[in-house]
Amino acid sequence: MAKFNPLKLSKEERDSLISRFCQALASIKSSIEAAEFVQDLISTQEAEMLAKRLKIAEMLIDGSKYSEIQQALKVCPTTIARVGEWLRYSSGGYRLIISRIKEDEDFKNLPEQKTPLRELKRKYPMYYWPQIVLEEVIKTAKKEQKEKLRRIISKMDKKSALYRQINAAFKTGMKN
Repeated sequence: MAKFNPLKLSKEERDSLISRFCQALASIKSSIEAAEFVQDLISTQEAEMLAKRLKIAEMLIDGSKYSEIQQALKVCPTTIARVGEWLRYSSGGYRLIISRIKEDEDFKNLPEQKTPLRELKRKYPMYYWPQIVLEEVIKTAKKEQKEKLRRIISKMDKKSALYRQINAAFKTGMKN
């Protein structure tokens, strides 16, 4: 027998909330606004999880095998299969965003460096998108913007490798 939950939202209420959330996402105008919203909305682990799902979708679209994806992104086959199902039966959101990212010249023409990490960033830009975006923001931001972004990021989990890399980028970016 199905259980009735009197606290459950109606379909109309749920649809209204989701619509409002989508409007909020569409209203983001800059990477600083995006960083502030993401920092307030989800944890560092959740952000990494979402970034991995997008990268999984991209790799599946590009024809990568489950074993390659599993090794590259450190995810389980169940996650890869779930993203694959979304790709097959969804409304095409993954495909739309991935096609836009691939068209974006900022991601295609990253400055060349001869470090293994830079090569990985070029090969898997969606996996490293938070770091790539923040590095570009740091390079082009004014001093006040850099300080504001530093305050936002300092509130994130300070033990993550990504945080340490971003913090190092700030140190070199502040010297410029």
